[in-house]
Amino acid sequence: MADLSITVSTGTDEIDLAADWTDDAPRTKEAIAGALPLEGDAAKWGDELYFSIPVDAESENARAEVDVGTVAYWPQGNALCLFWGPTPASSGEEPRAASPVNVVARIDDVSDLAAVDGGASVRVSVG
Repeated sequence: MADLSITVSTGTDEIDLAADWTDDAPRTKEAIAGALPLEGDAAKWGDELYFSIPVDAESENARAEVDVGTVAYWPQGNALCLFWGPTPASSGEEPRAASPVNVVARIDDVSDLAAVDGGASVRVSVG
């Protein structure tokens, strides 16, 4: 069983995703885990969704270029981000955040996110 259950609702479809915590940013991970469940209206930026969360964490092992399937906390925006492909900041096919993010989890299979063509609501809870 996955650590996290992520549901992305587009208005017409509901996409269920499974994710597992990583050890890249342990303090940020703990802050997010303590705030679960999280829910919000997400904006789409390229192949990324992000939404504000009630967590205030400092930069921790932050980086701008991330892997496909990364779930990360964006310190500048107090937001949780889901990455599944290139963003406007990418120079190729790699996902790239607008500014460095703290990686906290990895989504097992992001293929269904390709259907997201606008904003969506996102819910993150214990798997």
